[in-house]
Amino acid sequence: MRRLIGYTLFWIAIGILIGIFIGNLFFSIVLTFFLVLLGYNLFMC
Repeated sequence: MRRLIGYTLFWIAIGILIGIFIGNLFFSIVLTFFLVLLGYNLFMC
């Protein structure tokens, strides 16, 4: 279950990263890095 949550959060972060190129928001950058780190840690543990 943790791997599935990690996988989902990782792809949500990728979607937000794509959204950065559309609208340049600081909050999107911070949220993207947080979700990438959280998703990676959940997927690899």
